[in-house]
Amino acid sequence: MKLNKLTGPWRITFDTNPDECNISCIMCERQFLERLKKRKKPRRMSTSLIEKIVLEGLEMGELSEIIPSTMGEPLLFNNFDIFFDLCNEKDLKLNLTTNGTFPRRDIEEWGDLLLPVCSDIKISWNGLTKETDEGIMRGRSHNKAQTRLIDFVKIRDKLRYESKEASTITLQLTFLEQNYKEIPGLIKWAIDIGIDRVKGHHLWIHDQRAEKWSMRRSEDSIKRWNEMIASLNPSYRRKIRLENLYPISAKEEVILQDSVCPFLGREAWISAIGDFSPCCAPDDLRKQLGDFGNVKEKALREIWYSEEYSNLCLNYDHYYLCKTCNMRKKQQDVYKYES
Repeated sequence: MKLNKLTGPWRITFDTNPDECNISCIMCERQFLERLKKRKKPRRMSTSLIEKIVLEGLEMGELSEIIPSTMGEPLLFNNFDIFFDLCNEKDLKLNLTTNGTFPRRDIEEWGDLLLPVCSDIKISWNGLTKETDEGIMRGRSHNKAQTRLIDFVKIRDKLRYESKEASTITLQLTFLEQNYKEIPGLIKWAIDIGIDRVKGHHLWIHDQRAEKWSMRRSEDSIKRWNEMIASLNPSYRRKIRLENLYPISAKEEVILQDSVCPFLGREAWISAIGDFSPCCAPDDLRKQLGDFGNVKEKALREIWYSEEYSNLCLNYDHYYLCKTCNMRKKQQDVYKYES
């Protein structure tokens, strides 16, 4: 994969507040990394750094979307409104992943603010039943989350009825041993309430204690996953957009041999302290790919066109992390990719 020397990233993710969340999902790396549990002062990105990187990204020619933190709950970020300002001033779209609690504002206010500026709003959802969902997303009320989501969809529908621009709404899952049986029912429910898309990803095993939850861990778990996929009503795919809901192979390398990285040379991640990251792999894993510098010390352009980053873009398949990454895409799907 070669970097286009004329353009920069089309999307940038900012780890605005990765240590702040009002629930505790069992598979989140925050549950396993002791240094995160013991952190006394949560990391928060400065608005000046966000503005600096957005301007540098725009100068590079391709930036069209920005994402607030995908670890932690971005709507808890005390300076979240900077994203509304930047999107409106710079003609950018916001791409949001949230845990569905919609803290700090009521659902009507969040709907009026988010739906017009977002390209997609992904709401984490990990079970059809209260028992499963709350067992995975500990601390969230399943019933309250359902009510908020249905109200949020109604706000979207009202905007669309008025011929106004409104974001798509996605339910985003982590595929787990605990929830895979409920996926068909969850898709049907999503169709019934008017969700635009259901997508998910297999578990990043960033700690061996979580391996027992992975549907890719054994021949038996893979067989059960594939049987669930085969059982999906064919009409679902005509009624709602489904992503990453496909059979998997016992050999990870086989699954991915005809796929490519959708991120390198296309997207950028900036940590709360300014470190440049090449992708969305868990923090400890993506450090294996190299140290590319800090945007407080170097311009984004300098890092993006550096020898270190260019070499990774050309040679990423030499890394086991990249060979077996469950975020890879078919070559023909890369340019229509949405995370």
